[in-house]
Amino acid sequence: MSGTAGAVWGRAEQQDFRSRVRGTLLGVAVGDALGAPVDGLDLDGIREAHGADGLADLAPAHGRRGAVTHLTQLTLFSVDGLIRAQVRRDTGAWHPPTDLHRAYRRWVATQRDWGPDLRRKDDGWLAHEEWLYARRHATRALLLGLGDETMGTPEAPKNPGERGPEAAGRSAPFGLLVGWEPQLVGQLAVECAAQTHGHPTGCLAAGAYALIVHGLARGESLDGAVQRALAQLVPRPGHEPVVDALRHALGAVRQGLPGPARVRGLIGEGTADGLVAAAVYCAFVGEDVRHGLRLAVNHGGPSAATGALTGGLLGALHGETALPPAWLAELEGRPTILELADDFAMEMTQGPALHGPAGSSPGWLARYPRA
Repeated sequence: MSGTAGAVWGRAEQQDFRSRVRGTLLGVAVGDALGAPVDGLDLDGIREAHGADGLADLAPAHGRRGAVTHLTQLTLFSVDGLIRAQVRRDTGAWHPPTDLHRAYRRWVATQRDWGPDLRRKDDGWLAHEEWLYARRHATRALLLGLGDETMGTPEAPKNPGERGPEAAGRSAPFGLLVGWEPQLVGQLAVECAAQTHGHPTGCLAAGAYALIVHGLARGESLDGAVQRALAQLVPRPGHEPVVDALRHALGAVRQGLPGPARVRGLIGEGTADGLVAAAVYCAFVGEDVRHGLRLAVNHGGPSAATGALTGGLLGALHGETALPPAWLAELEGRPTILELADDFAMEMTQGPALHGPAGSSPGWLARYPRA
């Protein structure tokens, strides 16, 4: 499970990868921020508040325009956990789900504490970012699943009846492990999903989403990435709802003009399988990133989650320069997101120069402690 096996990092490849990493993380955040003001409103309510065409631009939520929810917060801690796993590997310890669980526990502390505790040196830099301590409607499943030291696993999952989209919503970073084989990426996403969303649908939808991002980050088409994800899913027990939802999304692409009713139909009950399928659909039919994201949030379902999932796909597919600049300009936490994205890209392409047998950068180990 080498972090960079099979990847040859020439300069152009590194730059393309970094653009896709930035695009994915900024895409998740900007989709999340676009959907947050209308999350939970029905379609009539959205149109009443924002006009007949629905929400077309960032609007205030949580006291400002461009505010993100817990979905973006957790996605950033997924990245932090993946970098920490690579760094800790030097010690001979290699169990990424444990590193991710520790990262998610650091996120839980942000939802409980008033602000960063600078005495906790093992937290690393991300947990010291004050803006992440805002409470943004984290679901009970997240707070319960991560509420103690016991880590959920596929064999003994936390919240075994939970099929919500939040585990999928934090899983885009797993897809950015472009040097890993697809089956390992899917398995890691499933194992980490079981920490909060133990139902097979919640876990496998997270795995499917990570696999699609993985294909896109490797330069595949969206259709190719979805087909590869389907091939990985079919042998797994309990795959039927997720596979059926994705196939339904692919079929819907050819069924006339996109609109809220079609997106709402794919979302169904608002479980993870429906939201991942709706995100795939919006990414497919969107004329550009702006159109795809507007489609993803104007439907009367879980708008923040659908927007975040769609944004992650579009960012991985097109890279950061395709994202709407005016939305990025107002995005909460953009400096942190960019810093973390560049750290992740640097770790994945040049990790041995930062830490390893030949010596380690003290600055890097202060940012991402081995503890």
